[in-house]
Amino acid sequence: MSQARVEVLCGANSLSIETGKLAKQASGSVVVTSGGTVVLVTVCIAGRIREGIDFFPLTVEYQEKTYSAGKIPGGFFKREGRQTEKEILTSRLIDRPLRPLFPEGLLNEVQVIATVLSADDVNDPDVLAIVGASAALMVSDIPFDGPISAVRVGLIDGQFVINPSYEQRRASELDFIVAGDAQGVVMIEGDGKQIPEAKIKELLAFAHKALQPAREAQLELQKKAGKEKTPVKITALPAEFITKVKAAGMARLTTILSGTADKKTREKAVDALFADLSTDLTVYAGFKKGDKDITVNDVKSVFEIMQYEVMRKNVFEKQLRADGRGLTDIRALSAETGILPRTHGTGLFTRGQTQSLTTVTLGTKIDEQLIEALDGVTYRRFMLHYNFPPFSVGETKPMRGPGRREIGHGALAHRSLEAVIPSPEEFPYTIRVVSEILESNGSSSMATVCASTLALMDAGVPLKAPVAGISVGLISDADRSVLITDIQGLEDHFGDMDFKVSGTTQGITGIQLDLKIRHITVELLGKAIDQARDARLKILDTMKAALPEPRTTLSPFAPRISILQIPQDKIGEVIGPGGKTIRKIIESTGATAIDIDDEGKAFISAPNQAALDCVLDYLRSMLEMPEVGKTYHATVVKIMNFGAFCEFMPGRDGLVHVSELSDKFVKDPNEIIKMGDSFPVVLMEIDKMGRYNLSRKKAEKK
Repeated sequence: MSQARVEVLCGANSLSIETGKLAKQASGSVVVTSGGTVVLVTVCIAGRIREGIDFFPLTVEYQEKTYSAGKIPGGFFKREGRQTEKEILTSRLIDRPLRPLFPEGLLNEVQVIATVLSADDVNDPDVLAIVGASAALMVSDIPFDGPISAVRVGLIDGQFVINPSYEQRRASELDFIVAGDAQGVVMIEGDGKQIPEAKIKELLAFAHKALQPAREAQLELQKKAGKEKTPVKITALPAEFITKVKAAGMARLTTILSGTADKKTREKAVDALFADLSTDLTVYAGFKKGDKDITVNDVKSVFEIMQYEVMRKNVFEKQLRADGRGLTDIRALSAETGILPRTHGTGLFTRGQTQSLTTVTLGTKIDEQLIEALDGVTYRRFMLHYNFPPFSVGETKPMRGPGRREIGHGALAHRSLEAVIPSPEEFPYTIRVVSEILESNGSSSMATVCASTLALMDAGVPLKAPVAGISVGLISDADRSVLITDIQGLEDHFGDMDFKVSGTTQGITGIQLDLKIRHITVELLGKAIDQARDARLKILDTMKAALPEPRTTLSPFAPRISILQIPQDKIGEVIGPGGKTIRKIIESTGATAIDIDDEGKAFISAPNQAALDCVLDYLRSMLEMPEVGKTYHATVVKIMNFGAFCEFMPGRDGLVHVSELSDKFVKDPNEIIKMGDSFPVVLMEIDKMGRYNLSRKKAEKK
């Protein structure tokens, strides 16, 4: 592998791609550098095809090494372990734009590994990894119809910014990653703060133009150091065999896929037809695939082609979908809230045969999720988790915890809702949302967005606006392109696009684009965005009918939280030596926790409103300045021979001298008082040393 290097300007930063120096035994490898961030990307292809495989086995692994940021991993073992959420999501970001560009019929296993070797606090390595994966494939001998490139786009002060830094992203109104080739867009992943559709269309055109320099640089690198591509060996099925299978089943399949609304009914009919076509293989005697006899898998391959052709022909020629809907029709909608008695909030959203039951749990600051990443430590107060049990599609599978699909769908729903979550000042709770997919027939992530909105409103979370989501599909060939709204599983499988768009009535909060074709034009994406908006508004109307606005009261089972500002000079006094005072407050009031930040903002949580009121009264009294001449209720905390020390305000003790205990002579204070006694006192004086002198005698005379 010969050495070569190219460099281009991406936005304000330079990006270099180098090959031939590291990992030279891989089929292809490149090092992508921008600033102090360096990513090594390697690609390898297996020499043999696994026995019986009938799909393209592409695997993508993105890994962040903590040494890249000058850190040592936490935990007992002190080494990197299972993939983090960021690593899983970035692996998906790399996989999605690459997968449509491998030749049909390639069955050799291909593995892409992106390793972060160096990470600065400016440039995110995820976009570099996408560019590097394409570049490594371009210089390798692996068949690949690239290159593609990618950029991140931010919106700051009304201006688009290419590959913004971490700091710039915190000030940005949106965060989009767009991948594409020379003709169009291949993949989108993004979120925004209710961005108008017109602005999103403008962004896509801007991003497509901005990603071209890095794409062209890959072509230059390939010319300098690229290997000759290995031809793909495809053993075709005999044309006569394909014709025979189609003749036996096409008419029946056309009927099944032309208006059978129920998914299970349709699947049973399809399975029965396949069984009729494949049970007796003797009817295909004389046909061979290469030098092998026809197998059930060969019949299955033709049957897949038949379903593909029927579904698309119905859309193109009849504008008819498998369940009988028109191109822009949404399946039947229903929405409910408050259906579980002990959860803090519940939403049930059903669209056709896709259903999400979502719950909300409100917690305190201590429940926030600690996120350790290359760019530093952060805390997440809003969490969304997505579960996809096998019964949701009528299957039996082992349950081993969330996989990449669950992580990815949950992240999309999380980003779609994050823009409308109130600030800690507006709603000082940690929020966990869990979506249980009870039925699935397409676009369960968008059902999660809708159900989560309902559950959050049911829990009394004051959302800035309700959010809904919908998926738009694409059926296309060389001459025609048809957009379809609210795609179901069959249309996702045999269609060309899954374009998920979520947002409010004001604009878009989340977008995800996956393609099975090599690209889609920016113009057609614009039409899909408009079509998604029309559907989203209808769904929002259904949700509004179920619950017009967030509830004004919280569940009786939810904790109660309030924020109280502690003056800077009083923070130490409230906390006390070693936290002694704050522990005493918690114990005496029944509070769950009191967390005070460096600015004096106290987040107070309690199991119920009564306990919260108690701790607030205690703290306010503690912060109140003592007033000479005012009467207070004091408790004896220490008795001396010259008098008694009494706590007359939270955290404040004063002396009641023996002469001020009574209007009669008192020889020994123990004769008339004991520890824990309470009585009114008057603050007579604050001396030069800041000590408080109290009088029980004067209080009794008032």
